Amino acid sequence: MSLVTLLPFIVLIGAMFLMTRSAKKKQQQAADMRNQMQPGSGVRTIGGMYATVKEANEDTVLLDAGPGVELLFAKNAIGAVLSDEEYNRIVHGIEADLKSDSDIVPDDASSLTETAEADEPSDAAAASDDKPVDLGKKDETETGEEPKKTDDGESDAKK
Repeated sequence: MSLVTLLPFIVLIGAMFLMTRSAKKKQQQAADMRNQMQPGSGVRTIGGMYATVKEANEDTVLLDAGPGVELLFAKNAIGAVLSDEEYNRIVHGIEADLKSDSDIVPDDASSLTETAEADEPSDAAAASDDKPVDLGKKDETETGEEPKKTDDGESDAKK
């Protein structure tokens, strides 16, 4: 046999070796991650449920999914072990403090536009305090006006 006929078989065997090697590496990383679970760790199951590890055994994990809800899962059903910050952000909506309290943006822009004239009310502000303007559509009965008649004898009011 010549080298030309053996070359495709050698390339195919090499490609199969590389694919199985990367799959084994991913499986090993997932097994290491599952073995590092400790009570109190936040996890996500492969079904998308978030819970806290209550107890980790050799093949099973007891999860606390809420007050009085304990679930027993196989270790293989754990999709990811989350950091405390990520778990709190996803489950409780608590964002980690990345900046100091002085960098918090106020809810309104009034504190950002303070000037020396801030103590004196302007004419526009005084006019806006008089009476709120209702921009909603009113019924004919509220306004006291009769609906206008068109040429065919029908009213403009919607039925």
